[in-house]
Amino acid sequence: MTLRIYNTLTREAEPFVPQQPGQVTMYVCGPTVYGYIHIGNARPVIFFDVVRRYMEHAGYKVNYLTNFTDVDDKMIRRAEEMGITVPELGERFIQAFIEDTTALGVFPATKNPRVTDTIPEIISFIRTLEEKGYAYESGGDVYYRTARFPDYGKLSHKNLADLQYGIRIEVDERKESPQDFVLWKAAKPGEISWSSPWGEGRPGWHIECSAMVLKYAGETLDIHGGGNDLQFPHHECEIAQSEALTGKPLARYWMHNGFVNIDNEKMSKSIGNVVNPRELLQKTSAQAIRYIMLTGHYRSPINFSEESVAQAENSVQRLANARDNLKHRLSSVSELVPADPSVAPRLAQLRAAFDAKMDDDFNTADAITVWFQTVSDANAYLKRDAACAADIHAYLELIATFDRVLGLLPPEAGAELLDAEVDSLIAERADARKRRDFARADEIRDLLAEKGIILEDTAQGMRWRRK
Repeated sequence: MTLRIYNTLTREAEPFVPQQPGQVTMYVCGPTVYGYIHIGNARPVIFFDVVRRYMEHAGYKVNYLTNFTDVDDKMIRRAEEMGITVPELGERFIQAFIEDTTALGVFPATKNPRVTDTIPEIISFIRTLEEKGYAYESGGDVYYRTARFPDYGKLSHKNLADLQYGIRIEVDERKESPQDFVLWKAAKPGEISWSSPWGEGRPGWHIECSAMVLKYAGETLDIHGGGNDLQFPHHECEIAQSEALTGKPLARYWMHNGFVNIDNEKMSKSIGNVVNPRELLQKTSAQAIRYIMLTGHYRSPINFSEESVAQAENSVQRLANARDNLKHRLSSVSELVPADPSVAPRLAQLRAAFDAKMDDDFNTADAITVWFQTVSDANAYLKRDAACAADIHAYLELIATFDRVLGLLPPEAGAELLDAEVDSLIAERADARKRRDFARADEIRDLLAEKGIILEDTAQGMRWRRK
């Protein structure tokens, strides 16, 4: 079966055909790093981690990008409240994001571009839009002329006249039209800023992603993802900027995940029901959180509650018990028992069913059902008086294959760290040393040493190897 993806742009499920055979470029909008992520932020992080994993499972080489917005109005206000600089605030919560997502079993992105590292490219991007007549300066700010881009609204399926009330930036008399959005913001006294042709200022929200995509992935992505709330205005504005500049589609496939509710209510600071993974992980396993995120279709809303968490913990434990029971039986089986000729074709059937579910617009809920069918088969096999080591190994390998995609099994006691986990810990250690948090850096070094990881300083930077 060919992978099919529901494309928000066309509102249809389409066969996935990458631009380059065997390669996938993905960009998923990341956090604004002024605080800890909440469980709603965690949903796209976890889901698109699974998309990336499945693409790699299917044999693709994936260039996976997710950005850090490390300067904007919220960050400036929060830094002032905390009495620190915006860069200090950004470093603190970028590190927190890495810690929280690593704890949730999320693999590091290929690249995490930052706004503050992309300022020259952003300025160049805006200047080109200005030269093409898509942008204009007014009072030190630079705005995008939405009326100049006839396809504005094609992602959210709204017409331009209906959009003026949804623009994130307040209506400003300096705009030619209320629908125009800001590309460059003139700095107020004392604010963090950069020099530009229009004076001291900083980027608007939307332009950063367009510039980062162009810099790190090229003119057209295979997949652009994010939460439903980003369809408009953020992704709509990205399309207008990028396609005006390049004349090419920004992305071939647009994917958007649904919201997370808490006890069947919309998560809101005003209600006081905002939950963040950092707190949740003190009493809930990472695997249970991932399980809840993946047992509903990604485009539909999901609900977090004490009941759903308890059910998820039980389900994850059942998956883990199957793995552990197989390994325990493996230690006592005779190598002389012949393989059951029905096992291999049955496991091939289950793997094909798993892939078919994932190929159906990443239907993780039904893929998990296939995993539980495998667990039932494995449990029935273990009730036999005589078992074959090769059969048990085959069950374990299939379960490991499912887990490499979905990440629902807790690590075994004494298990080796995966390469991606080692890379993430080394990156975290480097950040800790930069912040002069030597206690955390030493803690990570000791953990890696316990796991048999040797760190080596070279002229090309830090490298590692296993003992």
